[in-house]
Amino acid sequence: MKEKHSRPMISLQLKLSGIFIMASILIFIVNAMLVFGINRMTSEMDMVYRDNLKLNALTVALNDVQNNMSDYLNTKTTDSLQAYYKSEQAYFKLISELNGSVTPDTNSLMERNIKNMSEEYLTTTENAIDAKRGRNVEKYSAEYDRASRLYEYINTYIYSLNNERFKSNSESFSELIKAFRVFEVVSIIVMLGAVVGTSAFVLGFTKTMIDPVRKLARAADEVAKGNFEIETLPISSNDEIGVVTGTFNKMVVSIRQYIEQIKENMEHERKMQEKELKTEATLKEAQLKYLQTQINPHFLFNTLNAGAQLAMMEDAEKTYNYIQNTAAFFRYNVREGYTTVRLSDEINLIDHYIYILNVRFSGDIKYEKTIDKSVLDVLMPSMILQPIIENSVNHGIKEMEGKGKITLDVYAEDDDVCISVKDNGIGMTKEMIKKVLSGELTEEEKAAPVGAHGIGMDNVIKRIRLFTEREDSVSIFSDGEGMGTEVLIRLSRNNNSQIVSED
Repeated sequence: MKEKHSRPMISLQLKLSGIFIMASILIFIVNAMLVFGINRMTSEMDMVYRDNLKLNALTVALNDVQNNMSDYLNTKTTDSLQAYYKSEQAYFKLISELNGSVTPDTNSLMERNIKNMSEEYLTTTENAIDAKRGRNVEKYSAEYDRASRLYEYINTYIYSLNNERFKSNSESFSELIKAFRVFEVVSIIVMLGAVVGTSAFVLGFTKTMIDPVRKLARAADEVAKGNFEIETLPISSNDEIGVVTGTFNKMVVSIRQYIEQIKENMEHERKMQEKELKTEATLKEAQLKYLQTQINPHFLFNTLNAGAQLAMMEDAEKTYNYIQNTAAFFRYNVREGYTTVRLSDEINLIDHYIYILNVRFSGDIKYEKTIDKSVLDVLMPSMILQPIIENSVNHGIKEMEGKGKITLDVYAEDDDVCISVKDNGIGMTKEMIKKVLSGELTEEEKAAPVGAHGIGMDNVIKRIRLFTEREDSVSIFSDGEGMGTEVLIRLSRNNNSQIVSED
């Protein structure tokens, strides 16, 4: 089928972006209208009780003037005088905002009376203060009495006006609440309409893009099931989906052409692989038999024991101890196929191994151990600790000229038994530690000094993880090159497995 190239390609990104932008604009317009309406109604509701709040503030300010005036007349202190002037200015500012015009409205008339009485009240309090400062006792007493009477009248007027306006405002507030409820219902309807309309628009627009993908998915599923006789798909869109559809059609045709050739090659390849596997198995069997004939363990043990007896007869105590440790070390390594041993057996092997190394390196290796004896019966795979010690020596502290040190710590931590092998050698980088734990070291890195703990660790890590069924059973820590390395092994303290051997 010929592909259509007459129309310019419009990417899926552009189409989807257009859908998103148009839907977002529609939702934004609806939300903006709703927010505008809510803000407008909220402002109207805030305005309802504004007059009551002003009258309450007026009452508080009036009380402050009266109290501060009384304090000054009683105490005649500077602080009380300053407090009076401050409250007097605040009250004057509030009454200046009152309506002073003459109107037939009862509430406006009461507000005008409050303003006039308040101005007269402030004048009276000022006269009382001046008389007190001039020590005219008779005058400030008279002015104080007059101010107190005006104070009571003003309070009464404010209280009455506040009640009247509260009644009126409550009615207005009830009407606003009703209107707000209606607005809520209208807002929900509008929002639902916007959501439905936007959803219908998006679904309709995206359907034209999804249908070709569905057809392509069904065709791909048929191909995955092995049906390569499907018809080629029509290319109905000028975007990435159309390109993928055309490529898919070419792929199906190519598969048809190669399928017969693959079938012919499969049988030939199977026969070649079978022959290769048989050859490889025969070669490995021959290599194994060759290695097994290289040394007879019993002959080795007898030879070492004879040497030990000879050294004992000649009073060569150091030679006797060396041969005894060597014999014990080899006996552990080649005994009858034990795969699971006690922790105490592994520690004893390390003791023999360190002794042999110190004879070899003239006592240059410092070795310390701290053992929790309560965990020595825990089970673990055999030949785990010796490869770690060997790596620490050969690639960590070997070239330190007697300054190398290895520390073995065995302790319990919660339900785990922890075995820590530390050295003060060349250390490791974070990248190298990650490679060792993931088994990604190359042969060159394993052989290099910077890969100190890479040699033999693959086998140790795999066996420990297989034995414990835990990925965190082996950890490696180092602060960097020259800072030493710690290998930490975690075993289950409640492991009840029996010691097993391979037949």
